[in-house]
Amino acid sequence: AVPRRRVNPGFQGQLQLYEAMGCAVDSSSVLYKRYRLEMLSERLCEPQDLPREVFAVDPTTTCQTLNTEVLYRCRKCRRALFRSSSILSHTEGVGPTAFAHKRITESARLSGNGQEKCTSYFIEPVQWMEPALLGVMEGQLLCPKCTSKLGSFSWRGDQCSCGRWVTPAFQIHKSRVDEVRTLPVGNFQTAKT
Repeated sequence: AVPRRRVNPGFQGQLQLYEAMGCAVDSSSVLYKRYRLEMLSERLCEPQDLPREVFAVDPTTTCQTLNTEVLYRCRKCRRALFRSSSILSHTEGVGPTAFAHKRITESARLSGNGQEKCTSYFIEPVQWMEPALLGVMEGQLLCPKCTSKLGSFSWRGDQCSCGRWVTPAFQIHKSRVDEVRTLPVGNFQTAKT
């Protein structure tokens, strides 16, 4: 009998990613960013030296006049933290039933009616996070200006409130940030709270 040959599943996954990006390597693609972080998290034991390209540019270092992207700021001190292009969206999970291994009260089980299931943003690492990430696998994410708690990170992954497991997880609680939409004309900004 002739042994069957199979394509390496990792290579097959890379080909599917390449096809999903339109047969081009698009480093700004959410799919590419998520893949790069997943590959990095698999190789990390204790992250001492992270590649520069993993970090999104700190929004305080770039001009925002002509940018129509949504900006997210610390709700307490208004420091710019990340842009909408840094959000790594995930498929919504099944909600509280995903937490069956934990004890949940009936009120918690019913609290999702009509409300947003995801109470956090999962984002790519941003330059201001680097000191917090070096040498540790998980920890808190604090505002670089006022040090208020914004969320947490874990290279091993964490579970979203919707039930989906996200690996690695750089989680910012929606209640700790404000959306700021930059208007296309002039320098005016409107904040959505």
